[in-house]
Amino acid sequence: MSEMNVKDDRFTFQKADDSASEHISAPKYSYWKSVFRQFFRSKLAIMLLVVVIAVVLLSIFQPMFSGYSPMKTPNINNQAMKYIRPNSTYWFGTDDKGNSLFDAVWAGTRNSLIVSFSATAITVLVGVIVGMWWGFSKRVDAVMIQVYNVLANIPTTLIAMVLVYALGSGMGSLIFALSITSWVSVAYFIRVQVMIIRDREYNLASRCLGTSTWTMITKNILPYLVSVIMTEISRDIPSFISYEVFLSYLGVGLGRQYASLGQMIRDYSPYLVSTPYLFWIPVTISAVISVSLYIVGQTLADASDPRTHMI
Repeated sequence: MSEMNVKDDRFTFQKADDSASEHISAPKYSYWKSVFRQFFRSKLAIMLLVVVIAVVLLSIFQPMFSGYSPMKTPNINNQAMKYIRPNSTYWFGTDDKGNSLFDAVWAGTRNSLIVSFSATAITVLVGVIVGMWWGFSKRVDAVMIQVYNVLANIPTTLIAMVLVYALGSGMGSLIFALSITSWVSVAYFIRVQVMIIRDREYNLASRCLGTSTWTMITKNILPYLVSVIMTEISRDIPSFISYEVFLSYLGVGLGRQYASLGQMIRDYSPYLVSTPYLFWIPVTISAVISVSLYIVGQTLADASDPRTHMI
């Protein structure tokens, strides 16, 4: 018995803690850390994100140093500078006026991005706000469903062309023309998502407890729609770039006072055979921007879906 009472240094006695059984062991979770961790798993998205950042930076800073303007009077004595093919000095070559195509492309890209980002911001902001109330209120639904049925059957391009003709060419009028009806489709899409979520059990319980509609929208519904909103943004930005290029190609876009990828494509289309780089370089830049923004946006939308964070 005396040997059993001898203290064994190999063991350490612990005090009983009744509260330890109530502790739930779970790893710390951060939504946005999980979003970016999921996003950066895609090597293609990372590569295209680098392309997008490079394009945005070039379109912002390069025109500041080049001083390019489409309204600048060409130098008639500078005939030797015309139609120089791409080389180490002129990376994109020169055009029919002797201007550097590199300067023209990035000035046009800047304006295209300004139009697309501005129109997307207005469209998504208005669409989400209206769509939230549309999905909750039966009175709003009765009115908005008729507005949607009318506007959804009118082509956006036709409305934009009519408005630009009426208001005059310019950046402000083009942004207004692109966003004046586009928000309706976004609002309808958000309305459908809200109607799916609003009748779930926790929302019904929250409503029975007297929770206000605003609190239910911002706390119970909006967080579930982050991935949906990101999906909409990833589709709208490339779409508005394409709209701007197409309308400028038709001559009803930004106007001659602004550099534009669409105007360059239109002006240089006759040179498709003789000097094809004048046509294909703006087309390629426009395509690269649209595809890169779409893939990056879709990858971010998938990453922002909480269901993709489950291990």
